[in-house]
Amino acid sequence: MNASTKNTHLVVMGVSGTGKTTVAQALAREFNLEFAEGDDLHPQANVDKMSAGIPLNDHDREPWLHTIAQWMTSEAQQGQNTVVSCSALKKQYRDILRSAAGRVVFVHLAGEKEIIAERMKHRQGHFMPVSLLDSQYETLEALTDDELGFVVDIAGTKNQVIADAVTGARTYLTAESGVAS
Repeated sequence: MNASTKNTHLVVMGVSGTGKTTVAQALAREFNLEFAEGDDLHPQANVDKMSAGIPLNDHDREPWLHTIAQWMTSEAQQGQNTVVSCSALKKQYRDILRSAAGRVVFVHLAGEKEIIAERMKHRQGHFMPVSLLDSQYETLEALTDDELGFVVDIAGTKNQVIADAVTGARTYLTAESGVAS
């Protein structure tokens, strides 16, 4: 099997504050996947814009999404399966991510805006202000039938959310894709 069909990439997606990084890191540990923090791949101009409370537009996001897809492809070419945290709010953004070599599976962390806003208020060291949460919900498009993936409700405890994500991911990470289950 070549890298384009062998490797699986999990994209832990959702609005800011849903726990994408925490869940992605847990999936990386559970399944021995290469991990990338999507926020670390943003160009500085995007970080500056969000830090100033200005929502990103499609033009801002496109190069960032291509960078993530290129990272996934590079890892697949080395025979690695991956997990990346990335908001991936619109289908057109996910289409860019799906251009990566390999199979791309979306793990959509979803929940009530009030729960997420409360969690964001207590988060330290992150550039995304709570004030941009509304714009993220306005941008968010649900997974469609032609996209591989599943939804995890973030209303439970951190351990419960991680367990649900692991269970869902396990169905996509089979011996055939090169990942131990």
